Amino acid sequence: MYAVIETSGKQFKVTEGMSLFTQKQKDYSEGDRIEFDRVLLLRDESGTKVGKPYLEGVKVIGKVVRHGRDKKIRIVKFRPRKNYDRVNGHRQWFTEILIEKIEY
Repeated sequence: MYAVIETSGKQFKVTEGMSLFTQKQKDYSEGDRIEFDRVLLLRDESGTKVGKPYLEGVKVIGKVVRHGRDKKIRIVKFRPRKNYDRVNGHRQWFTEILIEKIEY
C-alpha cells in the first residue's frame, strides 16, 4: 500500500515505515507528530483511489526525526577573458520524517 501526498509544493510517494526528506517544516520540532491531509492518490489491496484534487478522509501520519542541512552546492559565475568569476555556496535545510501510518 502506498499514497501520494503533497507538502512544501512537491509531491511524494510514501509507504508505511519509509523515511522522507522534505523542505524544513518550521512549525514542528524533533519528535512531534505530523499529519498530511493533502493526499492525492491511495493504492491498496482493493484498488486505486484518485482525489479531485485531494481524497477526503485519508491521512498520512508521520513523526519528525530530525532537522538538518544538505550537502553544500557550489554556484559559479564565470566570464572568460574578462577577469570575472564568483563562487557562492548554499546548504538547503531539510526535515526527515518517518511515515508511521496511512489512515483511510
